[in-house]
This record gives sequence, structure tokens and C-alpha cells, in this order.
Amino acid sequence: MAQRKESLNMGEFAEEAIIIEEVTTPKRVNHFIEANTQEVTLQHLTKDCIIPSFASMEETISHQSFIGAVVDAAKDYFHGEQFDIPEIRISHPINGRIPSALGKKASELTDEEKTLFYQRMCFCFEIPSIVHDEYGNHLALSIGGVRAYNEINLYSKKSVERFKIFIGFRNRVCSNLMLTTDGLQDKIEVLNVQELYAAALNLFHAYNPSKDLHLLRTLGQMSITTSEFCQIIGRMRLYQALTPNQQKRLPRLLLGDSQINAACRAFVSDANFKSTGDSITGWQLLNLLNGSVKSSYIDNFLERNLNCTEFVQGIQRAKLGDSEYAWFLG
Repeated sequence: MAQRKESLNMGEFAEEAIIIEEVTTPKRVNHFIEANTQEVTLQHLTKDCIIPSFASMEETISHQSFIGAVVDAAKDYFHGEQFDIPEIRISHPINGRIPSALGKKASELTDEEKTLFYQRMCFCFEIPSIVHDEYGNHLALSIGGVRAYNEINLYSKKSVERFKIFIGFRNRVCSNLMLTTDGLQDKIEVLNVQELYAAALNLFHAYNPSKDLHLLRTLGQMSITTSEFCQIIGRMRLYQALTPNQQKRLPRLLLGDSQINAACRAFVSDANFKSTGDSITGWQLLNLLNGSVKSSYIDNFLERNLNCTEFVQGIQRAKLGDSEYAWFLG
């Protein structure tokens, strides 16, 4: 496959970007988010789902319009790059029926009499022409968003709607997303699609990919012994039992028992990031934690993913003498 290096007007990152002139999209065996979700197509959202309205009968921004606004912004900002088809995951289907079908038995309803929309939706797509290799893993710049209708009040007149948009690197080995504060806008409030488009452009403009790549590289240079890993896991479990006031005196930790358990199992058995000796790297720890949050619900997935990065960065600083996360190394 022919490859060439080309400036993308993206600072230092442009020197490391690889532009692939012919791309064959690999068959996905993993998803960026897994449990509690199902995969759907854009056509399904467009053809088979209704668009919820406010009590004033003003329509909300549809899931497909949200996806379209972010994709359009990405294509305009990263002009000339290649884009994969968005992977769309949904949860919490809301079933209904048209007024003329009131009183009918559920078994008697025809497809035309049924209505459907999904309370929560997330999507992610890669830019396969902007890639980077780190520790033998193929990373692709990825963009996506999250929307949850339960975060707005549909029983009132039209008001601002809330969305989350992200940009960051996705590990093609396992589809783990690696998000940082610079790559996530988790409190976007807009009234229309045009404001969504503008918010996405602002995020892309502010994002510094070379900074994220430097972070990932330094994490690979940090060593965590098995004893330290066990200490970290123990403190993470203890954190869950602390009172709210005690937790406030420590750095925020959004991972619960199920995520901690998943990270422990992966430490022993994960094909890509398990321990194979007396220690693991910070890069491995980040991916063990990122993999554990893929079982989260759509509406808190991105915050937990970001928290994984913040936590591993904090452990890195603690090993260098910083006191903020020292409690977890105990």
C-alpha cells in the first residue's frame, strides 16, 4: 500500500501523520462501547424512528441531524481527508403507537402503527488517513458524540438541548478511545443544528493532537510493578466505601466495582495489555481501564473514559513525587 507524508496544517502532528492513499476498512471485531447498547444504521434512524417533540410540539434535534452536523464539520475542517462511516450505538428504546391504534392488542399492531425512538445514542467515526503507531498499536484520529434525551425536559416548551462531542485517538487493536480534557466538550447546549456544527468546529480547532500523542508516549515509559498495581486497585475499591466528604478530599474517581473487576480480569487475561512479567506500563494501565468502561451506559461513557486518562496521568505524577494522587499508591 502506497504511503506518503503530507502537511495537514496541524502543527507538529502534521510531521507524524501518515496519509494513506488507498484504505481498506478492516472488519470490526470490537466496538468503542459494548454492553447495554446495540448497533444501528443511519438509515434505520432516518426511516424507522420518530423525532420526539417538546410539549409545545416544537421538534427536537434528531439523532441523525446531530450525526450529520458533526460529520459535516469534520469534513470541512479536515478537508481532503478520508472518513469512515459512523458506527452508531443506541440504548433505551422508547416504543409507542399512533393514535388510531389506541386500544389494540400489542399482538395485533402492524408495523405502520408502531412508533420508536431511542433515548440514548452515541456514534464514532475514524479518519483513517490520520494515523499513528504507538507501542505496536495502530491509533486513528476519531470523532464522535453522545446524546441522551433523558437530560432534557420534553414536557415543557422548547429549550436548549444537551450534547457531548469528542475527538481523540482510537486504538484499532481493541477500539479503546483515549480521551483528554482538550478532546471532550461534555456540556454543549444548543437550540439548532447550526449551533451544533459551530460547536464541533470550535472543538476541532482547539484540539492539539501532538499533545495527546506526547502523553501516550510518556505513559509507555512509566513502569508500574505488580505490587503497585494491586495497591492501586485496592485503593480504588476503598474509594467506593469512603464518605462523600472523604471523597471530596481526593481526586475524582468515576469507576465503580464492575469496572475495577473488569480491569483486574484484563490484567491477568487481556490478549493485548495483560501483565507478562513483574510490571506493566502506564500505557497498559490506561488501556486496561479504558477497556473496563466500555460496559458503561451511553450517557456516562465519555466522562468515565476521560476519567481513566486523568487517573493514569495522576498516577504518573504521583510516581514522580506529586501528592495529589499519592493516596492511591498508599
